[in-house]
Amino acid sequence: MAKVEEVPVLIAGGGPVGMTLALNLARYGIRSMLVERNPETTRHPKMDLTNGRSMELFHRLGIDEKLRDAGVPRENAFDILWITNMVGHDLHRFHYPSAAEKTRIIREENDGSHGAQAPLRVSQIQIEPVLKAAIDENPLVDVRFNHRFEGFVENGADGVIAQIVHSDTEEVTEVRSRFVAGCDGGGSRVRRRLGIELEGEENVAGAYMVHFRTDDRALLQRWGPIYHLQNGGGTIIAQNDRDIYTLQAWLLPGMDPDQMTPEGVLEGWVGTHFDYEILQANPWFAHFVVAEKYRENSTLLAGDSAHQFIPTGGYGMNSGIADSAALSWVLAARILGWGGERLLDAYDLERRPTAWWHLEASRRHMGVRIQISQIYAKAGDLLGDGPEADARRAEVARKIRELGNAENESWGVEYGYRYDQSPVIAHEPNAPEIDPLTYAPTTWPGSRLPHVFLKDGTALFDKLGLFFTLVVVDDADTAPLERAASDLGIPLDVLKLRQPELSAIYERNLLLVRPDQHVAWRGDELPADPKALLELVVGR
Repeated sequence: MAKVEEVPVLIAGGGPVGMTLALNLARYGIRSMLVERNPETTRHPKMDLTNGRSMELFHRLGIDEKLRDAGVPRENAFDILWITNMVGHDLHRFHYPSAAEKTRIIREENDGSHGAQAPLRVSQIQIEPVLKAAIDENPLVDVRFNHRFEGFVENGADGVIAQIVHSDTEEVTEVRSRFVAGCDGGGSRVRRRLGIELEGEENVAGAYMVHFRTDDRALLQRWGPIYHLQNGGGTIIAQNDRDIYTLQAWLLPGMDPDQMTPEGVLEGWVGTHFDYEILQANPWFAHFVVAEKYRENSTLLAGDSAHQFIPTGGYGMNSGIADSAALSWVLAARILGWGGERLLDAYDLERRPTAWWHLEASRRHMGVRIQISQIYAKAGDLLGDGPEADARRAEVARKIRELGNAENESWGVEYGYRYDQSPVIAHEPNAPEIDPLTYAPTTWPGSRLPHVFLKDGTALFDKLGLFFTLVVVDDADTAPLERAASDLGIPLDVLKLRQPELSAIYERNLLLVRPDQHVAWRGDELPADPKALLELVVGR
C-alpha cells in the first residue's frame, strides 16, 4: 500500500521554473514538495540569458550574486557580431554593456527607465545547480529528484491527490496537496492529463545544435570575447567566454538532419577544421504555442508547460521565472486565507496574454533573422578578397544595421508588459499603447513598478514589504487603508518615501504595489471605500 504524505503545494518539474516557484513559496512561508524525474540537474544547454527582470526576481530570493558567480565574468560585454564565418570577415557589431557597466549606468541615470538589475549571461547548465543548492538547503522545500509524477485526481475542496514514483525502486507515494503546479516542460504530463490544448503553431523552425568544448581561442575569440557570433546560417553562443560554446545552425528547407553529422555541421559553419570536443548534438524544432488555459480547478501551469517560443529574444525561461513570481503569491494568499478564489483566475488572465506578448515578439525577431539569412543568400561571395567582395560585405553590413537588433533591445517587451485583463487590478480607462522596444516608466495599473534608488542609496524594490505595500511618494494619511487591511486580515506595509521629486516617475502620490511588484491601484488620495479596493485586489 502506498504511503501517504501531505503538503500545501506539489510542484511537478525541477527545472528553473519549478525550483524558482519553490523558493518563492518558501519566501512566503509556504511548504512545497518538488518532484523531478531526472536524478540531477540538466546537462543540456537550453538557454544562455537571464534577463534583467528575472534578475530582479532572483535578487529578492537572495541568489542573484550566486547566479552571477556561475555566469560569465561581470566585466564581459553582451556584444552581437555578424560575420561571414570564423575564418572570414566581421560585418557588423551591436555593442551592449557588460553587467558591471550596466549596473553603473542603472545607478547613475536612476530615472526609472532601467531595471533594478543588470542581465546575466549564463547557461541553464550553470543556473540549475545554484537553484538546486538553494532548494536543498531550504527547510520548506521537500526535494524529490529521481521521482516521476505519475498522475493525479481532483479531491474537491481539499485539492489534489497525486501519485509519485521513485525512478529506481518504483516505490509509490500518494501526495495530498492543496494545489499542483505543472512546471514539467513542453511535454508536460500535467497539462496532458488535464486535456489542456496548446494554441499556435508547432515546428515553425528548426536548428541543429552542437554543444562543444575547445581551447582554440585564436579562432573562437579572434574578435575578442563575443556573446553571439552570427551569420545567415545560425549562431555560435559563447557559454562561458572560455572554452564552452553552442552552435545553433538553422535547418533550412531541403536539409535532412538524419544525413548530417555534428562534425560536418560545426566545421561547415566555422569554415575550417579545428580541435574540439563535442559534448552534445541533436536537431530540434521550435514552437509558437500557448496553453488554452493555465488553470483547471486546483492545478495550474507555469513555464514551458504553459508556453513555448523560439529562443529569439530569450523569452522562454525568463517568462517562466515571471510565471513563478506571479503564481507563488497567488497560491500563498489562498493558503494563508486572505486571498480570494478570483486570484487563481487572475493568474491565467495576467500571464497567458503576457505569454502571447512574448510569443509575438519572438516571432518578430525570428522574422528579422530570416530576412538577414536571405540577405546573406543573395549577396554572392562574401569570403573573397578585393574591392568587389569588400563592397558586397559592406552592403550586407548596411542592411543588417538598418534592420537593427530588436532581439536584444526590446526593453518594452521585457519590462513594459501590463495586466490589462486582470480582474484584480483597479483599472483606469484608455490605457496607453506599449512600445515593444522602449520601456517608458509608468505606474499605470497592472504595470511593473518602476525602479529607482532612493536618496539614502537603497533600492526601492528592497524596501517593499513581503506582500502588499502602499508606497507614498511624498506624504499622506494612510490610516484608513491600514485599518481596512487590518480588519480584513490582509498583510499591508506602508512605505513613505518623502521624495516629492520622484512624482514625475511615479505619476501619483499613492501606489498600492502587489507582492509581484506590479501596481494594483494608484491615486493622489485614498479611495472613499478602502475596504472595497482591498477586496478587489486580493480577489474576494
